[in-house]
Amino acid sequence: MKFSEMSVRRPVTVIMIFLIVILLGFVSLTGIPLDLIPNIEIPIAIVFTSYNGVGPQEIETLITRPIEDSVGTVAHIETLQSISSEGASIVVMQFEFSTDLDQAVSDVRNGVEVLRSVLPEDASDPIVMKIDLNAMPMMMLSLSTENMTQTEIQALVEETVKPQLESVAGVASVEIFGSVDNVVEVRLDAEKLRGYGISPDYVSNIIRSENMDIPAGNVLRGEQELTVTTNGQFKTVDEIANMLIPLPSGSLLRLQDMAQVELKLEDPSTISKADGNTSIDMVITKQTGTNTVTVSDDVREQIDNIQNNLPRGKITVLYDSADYIKQSLNQVAKSAFQGALLAIIVLYVFLRNIRTTLIIGLSIPISIIATFCLLYFTDITLNMMTVGGLGLGVGMLVDNSIVVLENIYRHRQSGYSRADAAVKGSSEVSMALVASTLTTVAVFVPIFFAEGIAAMLFEQLAITVSFSLLASLVVAITLVPMLCSKLLKVSVKKHEEDEFGLMIQQQMGIAGEEETKHRFRLLGRVYESFDRAFAGVNKYYERMLAWALRHRKTIVITSFIAFILCLSSVALVGQEFIPETDEGFITVEATLAQGAKVNDAIVVMDELEAKVRAIPEISRVFIEAGSSSALSGGENYGALYIELVPLAERKLGAKDVMEQIRLLVRDTPGAEISVSSMSSMGLGGTGAPLSIALYGDDLETLKGIADDFVEIVKTVEGTREVASSYADGVPKVSVAISRDRAAQLGLTAAQIGQSVRSVISGATATQFRTGGTEIPVVIRGDSYYEENLAALGQMPVNPSGQVSLDQVADIVVNQGPISINRIDRETTLSVSADISGRDLGSVSAEVLTAISAYNMPDGYRFEMGGMTETMTDAFSDLLLMLVLAILLVYMVMASQFESLLYPFIIMFSMPLG
Repeated sequence: MKFSEMSVRRPVTVIMIFLIVILLGFVSLTGIPLDLIPNIEIPIAIVFTSYNGVGPQEIETLITRPIEDSVGTVAHIETLQSISSEGASIVVMQFEFSTDLDQAVSDVRNGVEVLRSVLPEDASDPIVMKIDLNAMPMMMLSLSTENMTQTEIQALVEETVKPQLESVAGVASVEIFGSVDNVVEVRLDAEKLRGYGISPDYVSNIIRSENMDIPAGNVLRGEQELTVTTNGQFKTVDEIANMLIPLPSGSLLRLQDMAQVELKLEDPSTISKADGNTSIDMVITKQTGTNTVTVSDDVREQIDNIQNNLPRGKITVLYDSADYIKQSLNQVAKSAFQGALLAIIVLYVFLRNIRTTLIIGLSIPISIIATFCLLYFTDITLNMMTVGGLGLGVGMLVDNSIVVLENIYRHRQSGYSRADAAVKGSSEVSMALVASTLTTVAVFVPIFFAEGIAAMLFEQLAITVSFSLLASLVVAITLVPMLCSKLLKVSVKKHEEDEFGLMIQQQMGIAGEEETKHRFRLLGRVYESFDRAFAGVNKYYERMLAWALRHRKTIVITSFIAFILCLSSVALVGQEFIPETDEGFITVEATLAQGAKVNDAIVVMDELEAKVRAIPEISRVFIEAGSSSALSGGENYGALYIELVPLAERKLGAKDVMEQIRLLVRDTPGAEISVSSMSSMGLGGTGAPLSIALYGDDLETLKGIADDFVEIVKTVEGTREVASSYADGVPKVSVAISRDRAAQLGLTAAQIGQSVRSVISGATATQFRTGGTEIPVVIRGDSYYEENLAALGQMPVNPSGQVSLDQVADIVVNQGPISINRIDRETTLSVSADISGRDLGSVSAEVLTAISAYNMPDGYRFEMGGMTETMTDAFSDLLLMLVLAILLVYMVMASQFESLLYPFIIMFSMPLG
């Protein structure tokens, strides 16, 4: 039995099946998570190695290059990058999209393990990690109050707020910014140490050995066995200050007699402010595979619970990526609903029949609801692509139903009964409907077999549209015939359905008899006007068609000329990979001169805040100065996080506000300023909108080329924040140890280096435990040796304090780059730029033309990277998908028409479209 005949003969069964589908659809909708875009899973792994106190050049030679050579043999590596900075080496491997990342990481670990004997002894063991670019910070919070000190706010965050936020399901980590730590500082007096014949290392070892609880075994008390522990840990800071230090002479001296001992706050590495008040900021990162909106809702619920129990202070949500996701999806869903409503209105205008409009209109919501079931069971989220796919398919969902209904209506007018007309009319067109639906679905099939970011983005769109079209096909050949067999009525009186509707209104009291007649006459005049207009268009079309058939050559030539003209207009159409979004958040980053401290950065950030506050579109401003991460900046780094008022309440968009900010802050002395917008649409790893990678052997030559490229790119209209990745490091004091002189005085390089580090940076001797927390006890030398290079040379480096540093080493000042970057084992620099007021495609083309005229030295080359590279690769993949789709569509039509020639008639019209 055919589907249509079965649906007509068993209407109750069909209704029950679709009611179940509708119920499952609504249940599925509540379980489908929300997201902005589909997750972009780029297989990336890194190898991290630290080697404290070693410059970038040495890191590159001793660590980075050997690791690159070892992991470079791992299969399926697409790009191999490395960053060699002071004290750290990072090697990044991006694999092909189809790579099994777990197996690749295992291969990398095997390759790195054999290097351990080759790497320097003082270097840390290389750590191999997988990187999830989707595990980006999803929410920023701030806790501030006017009546609490920084220490009190920090204690409140660490003891109360952070643990409760970390307990929320889906939260991976809560990172704190703006906090300061307690430290027990032991500041030694260099002259007294020299007089007593002892060194800082000697004092450090004594303190470490005194602060110990050592288990001593067991002892019997009767038949009971007790554990014995010697308790030697410090209970108070005074106990540390009063401990006795044995001297070489045999006498004892208290620590406080040779050093200043105090519990103090460590100098902060970051300072945070919220609307001018000191604050502690928290950055929340979600776990891999969890949904942003779900985690955000749970976190906000927890924030409300925490806020209700806080004695003082206010938790403010600085940024929440879920807000924009909800806003965007609501807007897309609203547009899809409006599109469906307009489709029904258009149907009614043409069908002029409430019953037929109702039959067709039901196919839209039922097809969409059925699609929700399929999305739920395939673990697809509701995002811009899937919801947009539903909106795209709304207009096509009614096509199959209209074809079925019109054919049933034709048979009904021919005298068939409702049931027979429904069976015969739907059966005649069912195969054609299947073929036409498969033709549309075939367009999306190549996406399922493609790779790359484009495939990841559009795969869910393709699945959603395909699901909805297949659902509409099922509705058209089952539900529509059944409804036609029960509801379809061939009108014998013009506008019968409208008169029936108005009579219903009259009986319900909505309209009186006279009003009913008036409305009917008014609708009649509207329908007649529409009929006359449509008939006129139809007659005009008939005349045009007749003329076109008589003048075929003219039509062909005119169409060809129009095609060429339209094709030439492609050059005027801009290109970009991801459209710009206005989420109402702007970041202003400032980089001070190398060597600047966090207090210098906060002063500059306060000045910048005062300048941008004059812009009326700005709602709130949050400050971060300094950074604890070597990758995101240092103490000379600062950022303003600016929240704009809602888009509906401001006259300017985010891009316009950014331009105003650039004008206000461009003359800030001593700081390099960059302005950017925060976007949830950003794709990890895509980089700056415009980026040029320079390759070569000599870093200084690359620096010169990069400087020239910066000036060239600045001349292109629409470019902003043009900068080179090269940055000079802080002038560095190099202590070149003379092994011969050191050996004659009984010293090794390790002893000398340890002595210098203990005095300058300090060494953590032990941990002081109090109140359930551990506070480091740091031994620091006399600050006198930090004041100038001459004093540094006088630093004692042997236990007796009789040998100074300048006796065993040469002290020189040099300067080099902050980091050395390599791509595929070639030294590289990059020139990056932001885009404003123009599309990425036209700017990239103009920049490429400008730099192509540059006379590159032999052995040096450049490549376009960043978002330009991503866009180019994606468009190439999409073009290949388009060609495959055309071939599949041709094959479907060829099977449908049973001809290899007829499909070309349709397909030759595609380029003109």
